Amino acid sequence: MIVAPSLLAADFGRLASEIEMLNDSAADWIHCDIMDGVFVPNISFGFPVLKAVAAVSRKPLDVHLMIVHPERYVGQVRDTGAYMMNVHYEASTHIHRTVQEIHDAGMKAGVTLNPSTPVVMLEDIIGDVDMVLLMSVNPGFGGQKFIPGAIDKIRRLKAMIEASGSKALIEVDGGINLETGAMIAAAGADVAVAGSAVFRASDPKAEIAALAAL
Repeated sequence: MIVAPSLLAADFGRLASEIEMLNDSAADWIHCDIMDGVFVPNISFGFPVLKAVAAVSRKPLDVHLMIVHPERYVGQVRDTGAYMMNVHYEASTHIHRTVQEIHDAGMKAGVTLNPSTPVVMLEDIIGDVDMVLLMSVNPGFGGQKFIPGAIDKIRRLKAMIEASGSKALIEVDGGINLETGAMIAAAGADVAVAGSAVFRASDPKAEIAALAAL
């Protein structure tokens, strides 16, 4: 399992130390949630903080834009050195064009689906994306409980990917811990985003290593 700890659950008062911990852990990526208070009912952090994170991180940044008109910010995400740019299907009217622009900017392109958005909506572009992020909670807040229906959704998406010949990874975000992590791994997920389970653990590095072993 690829593990992408979510900075949304980190202690922002000691963010550099939190990132150094991740640098020294088995984490593969660092998941960065950017919220605008419009697309989701919360505000997290913006590009100045993201640039500061990139300067300290030795892990690739998986940037998840929970914002309206994410296509306007492809250049700014690129300039942070991000590896993956995730945009919501629900927030980008011309999602195929946005995916093309992300690729043209030299990044991997991810498309995110809210819990109520069916995977069939990606049927015509599944071959163009590098990853699909399935939200297993409603986006906007950390610490929510995992939505059980996400398991069947992972299976349906996996079947679509295999039938199309796509190489897209499946990432799952929301309520991920060792129990739900094992469930999503069994269903076919490739990437686990874990926030509270990592940063509130007594031994965050051990928690990350356990998730990676799933």
